[in-house]
Amino acid sequence: MLMIGVAGLELAEHEKPWLTARGVVGVLLFARNYASREQLVALCDAIRETGGDELLIAVDQEGGPVQRFRDGFSRLPALASIGEVYDRDPVEAVRLAEEHAWVMASELRASGVDFSFAPVVDLARGNAAIGLRAFHADPVITAELAQAYVRGMHLGGMAAVLKHFPGHGSVAADTHKAQAIDPRDLDTIRRDDLLPFAECIEAKVEAVMMAHVTYPAVDAQPAGYSRVWIEQILRGELGFAGAVISDDISMAAAGAAGSVGERVQAHLDAGCDLVLACFPHVVEQAIAAVQNQITLPAAAASMPPQLAALRGAIGASWAGLLNNPQRDRFVARITALNADRGNA
Repeated sequence: MLMIGVAGLELAEHEKPWLTARGVVGVLLFARNYASREQLVALCDAIRETGGDELLIAVDQEGGPVQRFRDGFSRLPALASIGEVYDRDPVEAVRLAEEHAWVMASELRASGVDFSFAPVVDLARGNAAIGLRAFHADPVITAELAQAYVRGMHLGGMAAVLKHFPGHGSVAADTHKAQAIDPRDLDTIRRDDLLPFAECIEAKVEAVMMAHVTYPAVDAQPAGYSRVWIEQILRGELGFAGAVISDDISMAAAGAAGSVGERVQAHLDAGCDLVLACFPHVVEQAIAAVQNQITLPAAAASMPPQLAALRGAIGASWAGLLNNPQRDRFVARITALNADRGNA
């Protein structure tokens, strides 16, 4: 199955057939697709009018450096700011994690978006691409805050997606730009990076996104192409039964598998349920690759239950959110963290 990207603020005519192609079950939106909340609602409506009401719509709305929709939405602080609070007041930090998640989820649901790829549960151990996106360097603290974040997303009517399995925080390279090799052994990764994933899986998280990182002490293949990581460890050892999602196949580190079509095929062969083709220039090649999978259903309405679970629950309208004093309190509390970091 594929989740694809589109180019602009409106759905282009040549993109419409993509949304009805066999195996396409969703659209991932970016800052390039956003000008205002009204425009976003219209774009979501157009996507579903073309591809069907069951089509999934997603975004990366983590907060801090990765928040695709800004004007008209609450400015969400980076998760690292919540980790900093934990160091002086753990109870307050857990509360803030849940509130941050609820605000993020409820605003997106009121705008027609099903889910955000959140939370990041990588450890804050120096990776260039993760940085402030991670809660904390300590796996126990990260696990506690991530569980609170998952609770908040669920309360906001949104499925949660843990990323990036089995842990992207302890390798220096940015997989958007280069191959990333993590030489650590499995016992070390289990002790540290896997702990937040395991704890959140116990909390009934709906999906896990794979890292484009290679862990040669475990398998020669990058994690998203690895049946060892997906089938043996994630599904077998950790007992995860939800959706397994690739990271973007356009990223430099995904090139280990070859062409766009080969990248799609490698993810599917390894056990991924959903492959992300985020940039329009790779979409047609990705669609051609999934259409070679003769077992794929003909429409998003036929998507398997682990992907259907990513569909957002019915949430409040935007007007309802604006009239909710609890939201006002939550927004005031979490946005104060921006001022604390000088990022208002």
